[in-house]
Amino acid sequence: MDVFPKTIINKVESTDLPDFSLNPYQGCEHGCVYCYARNTHEYWGFSAGADFEQNILVKRNAPELLRKTLADPKWKADLIMMAGNTDIYQPIERKLKITRELLEVFWKFRHPVGMITKNSLIERDIDILEKLASENLVNVLLSLTTLDEQLKRKLEPRTSSAKNILKTIETLTNRGIPVRVLTAPIIPSINDHEIHDLVKAIADAGALGVSYQVVRLNGQVALLFEDWLNKNFPDRANKVLNQIRSVHGGQLNDSRFGVRMRGEGLWADMIRKQFKLATQAYLKDRKIPSLNFELHDQFKGGQMRLF
Repeated sequence: MDVFPKTIINKVESTDLPDFSLNPYQGCEHGCVYCYARNTHEYWGFSAGADFEQNILVKRNAPELLRKTLADPKWKADLIMMAGNTDIYQPIERKLKITRELLEVFWKFRHPVGMITKNSLIERDIDILEKLASENLVNVLLSLTTLDEQLKRKLEPRTSSAKNILKTIETLTNRGIPVRVLTAPIIPSINDHEIHDLVKAIADAGALGVSYQVVRLNGQVALLFEDWLNKNFPDRANKVLNQIRSVHGGQLNDSRFGVRMRGEGLWADMIRKQFKLATQAYLKDRKIPSLNFELHDQFKGGQMRLF
């Protein structure tokens, strides 16, 4: 379903996230049961469940809107994160190529961009990513929740396999494109035991850093996740839910900026310590290069200004 927004760059009020985001798609075919973005689909009159996965809203005018914004003399270069809500490389992108068009705009205007995806389709655009990386204009954040392929198919059924994500990390790294990995969400008694192995695997593949988030179940996502637990892990469903509550002050969700991503309490502290130890062991002295915010002013007109 096509929609035609008047603007494409969103100002993000959260202190946990970059200041600006860009989402060419609303809804996501990947079907991750825990996805916090499911609730946003209700704004459009759809459900957070099957509708979120099946009724994808497409912003075909996104590249043109981005072009107008970046050409505006009033716009000052800042990190724009694609997407922040739903995946920019979900299956529909293979046909529509809106994300690729957006990357071409970012390159034309030499504007920095961040990217997050669970899909190895990103390798299709490695030619543009190489150009952006050559001028320190791109950071790629690949999401990897588990190394257990059977669990991955249950949690996020239409994302790329763990094997393929690790391969993509290696491929991008070998082409000079900086990659970090987001291991999210960490779910108690589901994938928390994998932290050490996850960090080692992504380090071996060449990633420059890792971050994590603990699961939080906002709105209708809590009901969907509870149903998923009872169907897939009935023997531990209550245990998992109680552990999630222990991280969020007795609730399944926490909306407080600065706290909601990591949680509080004994279990959250244990997770933090495990990541710290694994990072020190496998990713010590690696870091993402700083993005270049200086070039954009020279390309406001879509080409290098003459002096």
